[in-house]
Amino acid sequence: MPKLPAVAILPNGTATTSAMRWAKRLMLFLLVLFLAPVVASGTLWALADRPANWRAADWGSSGLLPAPASDPDAVIHILAARTGGMKGALSVHSWIVTKRAGQSSYDRYEKVGWGLPIRKNGNPADGRWYSNDPFIVASLRGPKAALAIAKVEEAIAGYPHRVRGAYRIWPGPNSNSFVAHVLRRVPELGTVLPPNAIGRDYPADGRLFSADPDWRDFHFSLFGLAGLSIGLRSGFEVNLLGLAAGIDILRPAIKLPAVGRFGFGGASPEAARPRLSPWPRRSS
Repeated sequence: MPKLPAVAILPNGTATTSAMRWAKRLMLFLLVLFLAPVVASGTLWALADRPANWRAADWGSSGLLPAPASDPDAVIHILAARTGGMKGALSVHSWIVTKRAGQSSYDRYEKVGWGLPIRKNGNPADGRWYSNDPFIVASLRGPKAALAIAKVEEAIAGYPHRVRGAYRIWPGPNSNSFVAHVLRRVPELGTVLPPNAIGRDYPADGRLFSADPDWRDFHFSLFGLAGLSIGLRSGFEVNLLGLAAGIDILRPAIKLPAVGRFGFGGASPEAARPRLSPWPRRSS
């Protein structure tokens, strides 16, 4: 006969199984894993000086990218920066920058929450976002980038949430949902957005299960509210209420909600906290 789970009889006459105890421990672990980084990030963010509103913010070039005329190669950059207000404690805003070989200017693509949501060159390619300096999530250069730019443009043109009003800050579709859609359609870019890019796990096509075109990443998402991502690019991630935590296997790191990635070499740029300095910063 199959062995039944052990049962402990409590003094009050109720019973619990070992499976129930493990479930409680798992719930406690997930609570600490998701809540502690959020509280820590929120506390530090609340102490930072920030612009009072979007008009007071610095949106100018950060000087992160070289002058396009000085770089003859084709290139694709995925950039991100902390967003404005208290949202910045939890999330970054991400965008895509492309340049064909010999092109004298960059093209910047992003999704915003006002007007027509998909914008091209609405801001400098490496512009600050609400006075927050951007960082490079990933780059692709040379002949591979030259081939991938057409696929990036095709994925942008085919994004299903591009009409006026097709923006929802949480759980999506938002700016990070848009960039994540392109990254999944163009696996040559070889990356995923950091865990503090809220909205990246919202399924643009509405499917609960999906696989990247090269079958190297698999995703389950309950409308961006909860899910899992497993694969060579994602590693292993648990997504809960737009927040993500997990481990990266190929590029060894732990991923923490609100905070970012921490690799063996230290924190990645998206984990950097804001400097306590007066706003707005002057443009480069």
